[in-house]
This record gives sequence, structure tokens and C-alpha cells, in this order.
Amino acid sequence: MALAPIPKVVLGSIAFAIFWILAIFPAVPFLPIGRTAGSLLGAMLMVIFRVISPDEAYDAIDLPILGLLFGTMVVSVYLEKADMFKYIGKLLSWKSKGPKDLLCRICLISALSSALFTNDTSCVVLTEFILKIAKQHNLPPLPFLLALASSANIGSSATPIGNPQNLVIAVESKISFGEFLFGILPAMLIGVVVNALILVAMYWKLLSGHKYVEDRIAEVVAEEEVNSHQFSPATMSHYTSSLNSQVLNGYLLESSSIQNSPQVQNLRNRLVLNDSEIHRFNVGSLIDSARNSNASKEGTNNDLASETKVETSPSKIVVEIDRTTDIHVLVSSDGKDCLSAEWKRLLWKTCVYLITLGMLIAMLLGLNMSWTAISAALALVVLDFKDARPSLEKVSYSLLIFFCGMFITVDGFNKTGIPSALWEFMEPYSRVDRSGAIVILALVILVLSNLASNVPTILLLGARVAASAAAISKEDEKRTWLILAWVSTVAGNLSLLGSAANLIVCEQARRAPNISYTITFWNHLKFGLPSTIIVTAIGLTLIR
Repeated sequence: MALAPIPKVVLGSIAFAIFWILAIFPAVPFLPIGRTAGSLLGAMLMVIFRVISPDEAYDAIDLPILGLLFGTMVVSVYLEKADMFKYIGKLLSWKSKGPKDLLCRICLISALSSALFTNDTSCVVLTEFILKIAKQHNLPPLPFLLALASSANIGSSATPIGNPQNLVIAVESKISFGEFLFGILPAMLIGVVVNALILVAMYWKLLSGHKYVEDRIAEVVAEEEVNSHQFSPATMSHYTSSLNSQVLNGYLLESSSIQNSPQVQNLRNRLVLNDSEIHRFNVGSLIDSARNSNASKEGTNNDLASETKVETSPSKIVVEIDRTTDIHVLVSSDGKDCLSAEWKRLLWKTCVYLITLGMLIAMLLGLNMSWTAISAALALVVLDFKDARPSLEKVSYSLLIFFCGMFITVDGFNKTGIPSALWEFMEPYSRVDRSGAIVILALVILVLSNLASNVPTILLLGARVAASAAAISKEDEKRTWLILAWVSTVAGNLSLLGSAANLIVCEQARRAPNISYTITFWNHLKFGLPSTIIVTAIGLTLIR
């Protein structure tokens, strides 16, 4: 493809440069509008500068990718509500044998969870929990945070739903979920092991120099759940849940006399909820006290008893508080109601896990990944059987908008002819039928993924590289797509700015209350550079 007219090339390059600067540096001083607004600005400039027409801009938006991204985010929200990430957190501390064992567990669990629930999600929900573990065991946080971020990136390479660039590759290449998984899985598993060994070797003295304090972290997890998550292209924020007094007022007790008592008001003021966790409070003494207080106003305890019909035995009155199902009062003389509620929640959680498993099986069988993810998301919404707005609000629509703007901006830049001209220059040296050419291709993708980010790199060069490989053979085309997925994903470990997962861990750790830790650019680079080169090289030999 020849270069477009000079004005179109210049204006298109300016629009793309603005998008690139704001995507890499969202808080740049002269225009601190963030990544999402930056992608929309780049897209708008492409249309205003007449690099592409409005109709071409709409056509550039890839709806299957957006549908797959939306569906997987909704599924992850409901998995978090079903305590999936709490159980993952417990696995980290179950019978831990020391700091090196803990480091290896973090690598393994982070990689596996990222392959199934995206790397960003895993980093959001596990960062603060890992800081708590490090503090409980009197360990330095840096190696464990690096293990989380780097293993999340490596693990996410194994599936089309592991990260955004894999979504793009899976849709563009039409490679099935199973072919994608089994093509990269060996490289991913070996890569995680090698990455863990590099971490252990690099921080051996640091881990050995701290006294490992034994502690029953599993109990801490039971009391302090992994925080809820929201999705975002670069930074995530905790979803902080608090108890609304009106909700408590509506559900705590049916009797207005009991509700309005000072004791119940005091409980209402003091109660604080942790995410996805059930607390039970023995409120028999509270009811007795409330009865006595109201009896003096009403006349007799018997009148109050007949009005409320509440057993006052402290062992038989239970308040169940659950963020996912609001607040319920379980009042029973034999505890049957309490057991019934527990079984209902257990059944609901089991159904959530089965639907998620069904989604993965459907993808493995080759069904349309976008509609499979959306169908699973809607099934979970219906299963929850309540207003879905609170759950859907946790989906990052700003990320979906970011992708829309990016699709338009990258398509406009492609029409300038610059990417095609660059590839025509590189193509003779980057054919996948020679080992040396694969190394050159990997280095190009590695550098561009850190300079222009991995998703734009795939959008710019993916189709061209695959078309070049298709001229050799169909198998080479498939392998090329998998190489692109592997290299562009592992490239995120090179520097702190290489992937959103790195930035999430950095920001979450920096903002964690009382246990904050700052990862510097150079601290990350000292580990990221050798790890990225070694893991990428080993993986390239295993991708088939």
C-alpha cells in the first residue's frame, strides 16, 4: 500500500501521536484527560482531519471484541460475588512452607487465575491481599508484587480471554479457543516456572534475610475479604461497601418497636460490612434489652412479645448480613431458617461456578466466543434474580469506550499507509519460516508493545504479519498469530509501563491503607528486562 497524500499522512500522524501520548501518559501535564478521553480525541481528530469518513469510523469498531470483553467482565463480577477470589486468596496461604514457597504459589495462582479471569482482574483482587500476607509474615513486599504482576501477564497469554490483545487476535485470526489454549499452554507453563526461578534467584538473599513469622493467614482471609474490583484500562479503584442505614432499617426486624429502640440504632450505626462475606451476630441480648426498654413504654413485656413474635433466646436469634443479598434476619427456634439460607447461597455459588465452567467448555468446543461470553453473563444475571444494576455498574464502560476510540484511531493511522510501508521494509527479515527472522519479529513486537502498547501494536501489524505468513503455509499463519499473542503479552513484563496489570499492582500497592508500598520504575526494570528476554525466548521454541 502506497503512502496517502502528504496532508493526510501528516494529520493522521498527529492524531495518532496524540492518542499514543495520552494512552502511555494519561496524566500528561498539558492535557491530563486520561486514556479513555485520549482515545476518543484521537478518533475524533481522524474524522475531523478527513483521514477517514464517519461511516468508516463506525465500521472500524469491532463489535465481537467488545462483546467478548463485556461478557467476560460481567462473568468476573459474579465470580467475585460468589467468593471465587476469596478461595484463590486462601490457596496462597494454605500450609505455606516459607517465603520462597509463598512466592512460587503466587506465581502459579496468579498465572492460572489470569488465564481464566483476565490479568487485570487477578491483579486488582490479589494485590492488597498479598501486601497483607507480606506484613503478617514480616516479608518484603517487592518480590511478591513483582511475582503477581509478571505471572499474571504470562498466564494471561494462554487463553483468548486472558487479556485484550488476545481477544483481538482470537477474533481476527478465527483461531478456536482450544487451538489457542493448547498452542500457547506449554510456553505459558514453562514461562511461569522460569519466571518464578528468576524471582527466587534474584531475591534469594532478601527473602532469606527476613525472619518468616508463622501466622494463620487463612483466618485473616475469613475476616478480611479480598476487595471487590472494577475494571479499567490502566488503573483500578477499590469498590468500598458500606451499610446503608435505610437498608438495615428495612430488613433487620419487622417490629417497629424493636427497630426504633436505641440498641438497634446503635447496631445500625456500628455495623460495617466486608465484601462478599457473611457475618452472624448473636442478638438475643440486643432483643432482650430492646424489649425491656420498650416494655416500660408499652406496658408489659408480654404485649411486646406478642407484637414481634421473636424468640429471645440468644442462641436462637441470628442476623445474617450478606453484601450480595442485602440483609436478612433469620429467626428460628431450631436454626432451620439459618441452614436454609446457607444452603441457598451455597446452591447459588455452585450454579455460578457451573455456568462459568460451561462457558469455558463451550469456547473449547469452538462456539462463538463473543456470544458465549454474553450468554454466560446474562445467565448469571438471571440466576441472581435481582436488579442487576449494582453488578453491571462494576463493569468498566470506560474501557469499552477506550477500545472504540482506539479501533477508529488505529484504522485511521493504517489508512495513512505508514504501517504498511514499515512492514514492507521489515517483511523480508521477519518471515516465520526462519529462526533468525522469528527473533527479529519478536524483537520488533517487543519494542513496539512497550512504546505503543500491545493492543495498538497488534491492530497495526497483526493482519500484515499473518498475511505474510499465510503466503508460506496455513500452519505458519496460525503459528504467527500465536507468536504475536505470546510476545506482545510477555512484553508487558519489560517495564512498569508495559502493561495495565503492572500499573494496577503499582497503584493498588501505593494506595493500600496502612500497608502501602511503592514500586519504582527501576526496581521493576531490573527484574523485568532479564525475565522478559529469557521467558520470551524459551516460549518461542515451544509455540506450535
